[in-house]
Amino acid sequence: MPHAAIAPSLVEILRALPATELARTTERLGLKTDPRMRLDAPSQVARLLVSAPELRDLHRLPPPTVELLHRIAEKGGLLTVAAIPPAAEPLLQRSLLFVRGRKGAFELVFPAAPLLTLKPWDGEDPRSLRALLATTTAEAQLSIASHYLGRPATPPHTIALEAAWEALGDPARLRKEIEALAPTERRVLEAVEAEGGEVYTEELLELEREPMRLRSASGSMPSRRGTGFALERRGFLIPLHPNRHVVPTEVSRIVSARTNAEREVARAQVVGLLAGEDFAPRRARFSFDPAPLTMALVLAGRESGADVKPGIGTPKSLITKLSTRFGRDPQAVALLLSLSRAIGLWDPHAGNLAAPPGSEAMDALPGLLFRAWQRGGAWDEARPESEMLRLAEGARDASVVEKIRALLLETLVDLAEPSAVGAGKAKHDDAPATAAWIPWRSLAAYLERDARMPGLARALRRWAGRVGLPPPSPLDIIHRIVVESLPALGIIDLGDEPVGDAEPGAAGDLVLRLTARGRALLATGKVDAPVAPAKSLRNDATPVASKFVDSQVLRIGRSARISNIFAVAPFVDIGRTEDALDLLLAPATLARALSTGIEADALRVRIEALAPLPDAVSRTLAQASVVLGRCEVVPASGFLWVDDASVRELLATRKSTQDLFVNPSPPGGLLIGATIDIDKLVRRCRAVGVEIIHEGQVLRATTTSGFTPIVRTTPAAGMPRMTPAAGTVRARK
Repeated sequence: MPHAAIAPSLVEILRALPATELARTTERLGLKTDPRMRLDAPSQVARLLVSAPELRDLHRLPPPTVELLHRIAEKGGLLTVAAIPPAAEPLLQRSLLFVRGRKGAFELVFPAAPLLTLKPWDGEDPRSLRALLATTTAEAQLSIASHYLGRPATPPHTIALEAAWEALGDPARLRKEIEALAPTERRVLEAVEAEGGEVYTEELLELEREPMRLRSASGSMPSRRGTGFALERRGFLIPLHPNRHVVPTEVSRIVSARTNAEREVARAQVVGLLAGEDFAPRRARFSFDPAPLTMALVLAGRESGADVKPGIGTPKSLITKLSTRFGRDPQAVALLLSLSRAIGLWDPHAGNLAAPPGSEAMDALPGLLFRAWQRGGAWDEARPESEMLRLAEGARDASVVEKIRALLLETLVDLAEPSAVGAGKAKHDDAPATAAWIPWRSLAAYLERDARMPGLARALRRWAGRVGLPPPSPLDIIHRIVVESLPALGIIDLGDEPVGDAEPGAAGDLVLRLTARGRALLATGKVDAPVAPAKSLRNDATPVASKFVDSQVLRIGRSARISNIFAVAPFVDIGRTEDALDLLLAPATLARALSTGIEADALRVRIEALAPLPDAVSRTLAQASVVLGRCEVVPASGFLWVDDASVRELLATRKSTQDLFVNPSPPGGLLIGATIDIDKLVRRCRAVGVEIIHEGQVLRATTTSGFTPIVRTTPAAGMPRMTPAAGTVRARK
């Protein structure tokens, strides 16, 4: 089976399997094929597999499997791992996931048909092509599938859509398809993009100049011979119930790139302003790498035991507690918590070394957080409560904030020029230079003149009407992104000194610039660019490898694996989190870990997976691993206090009573065996002339097994007294 840039079709994979393997698959899953059908056996099996209830209701799968499934789907159905994670086993058993070797690693292949069956999840771009194809109407799915198949498509829809995904999922083929559009279709598509990438049916008919001939209960219906329908069957304009039409994100990037030349004049004016004057502030708030704080928040959140349920918003009490503990803004803490949940850091099995996010290094964490924020499924600055998880699942209607973010990032890349001023130079030769300072007034003026701003404003008004919120301004959202989101992600620095003749505290005194990390993440100037290599995100204060800066402080380096950090979390305290993550390994924390049952050798292995042990920590672990003695836990049901040594010897040596007690018993009494009935104990002891007292009363043998109080008598000297045990203890060494 040839390797491809996107996941192959399920039918293609099944046809590549040997006949014996396909037969074992059908037998294991209890699938039945009909040889009399015109379809071959692989096609029949594929149709049965995509109807599996696990694909439509992911709650049937274990949470680690669901998290792995989302990570594979975000990679287009292909994910390369060093080892096959245990979470993949349920999918492999159901033949929904396949594995193939590639360059010394394993590639997890999730076919196109089940990929298009999944519902959108937290952290995914709700306007992505995959999410829209999975949520559009059945009629639209069959129309798109028929266009790319070249013949009428038949259900199931996801099998029929595999040919469409082969063309639309490949960026190169998608670009060619858009460039091959007729002039009329291209004009309508660009007009819809100018409207914010989303129009209602009446607006679409107005753009294509088609009369409103057809109406239904939900409103006007587009003609099946118009330009809008031609775009819909190609997958460039996806209809959503009841009367919305949305341009997918992948298509929007290609279409909007055609209008970039129109902004060159405005860009030249702003660049000339920046080149003619130095806007460096006297006082600035520099952004830190978000990776140390994010890992600290995750470790502290797990340590607190707060109930953070999947699919539900992060508790505000936890956000307040963590922001107070680390001295950070609650909005920044809420953002990092939401994004870390979107990339799977809060999953109980995130510490798995064989699968993401546990297999990722700390150096990759800023890029993962940035991409999760960029997709827009977990955080939406257009809402007063930006975290999307705080809404009910059916009410998570995303705004056009993803397009606003793309517009802002493209503008920052356009205007950012390397600064030759001393403070603006990069500290590494292989890291990109820090950008020049940009006044907010100039950036806002440049954005207001962009041709896409009116369309974004209209799309925001329509979205606000649907969700019942006051319509926000695109510029207000951009200002919120600049002031809150991008600094928390380490993308920009902010300055708060007056600019030019502005008075201190005026609205125009804000300046900003891209950090070296931000320029590395946007090195190609494209919003969908891959995460920059690790060497371009370096920071002087963060070492490449983890190391002990003193005998008790472990500084986590950029090459440290996230799974190894989770492994040491139970016995460390969190230190500073500004430019690097410091973990404290004091003797008290090591003693606390040993008290929980972790062996000293296991502690040593976990710590050495991050950094070599210093002598002080090594000696502490060596001392803790010394065994001074061993004790044995013996189950018992009670203890007889026997002050008289002769009576104690009598009970322990007589043949009728010696099997009632644990031998040897501690001084001062006898341990009663765990399975000894109280009646048997009283009866046999009385047979040798010994009475038993419980709570001042002499016990007599009865027909029940409980303690039966009788007339209180004065105990004779040396008479044994019994203390009942709370329960039987399991013996272990």
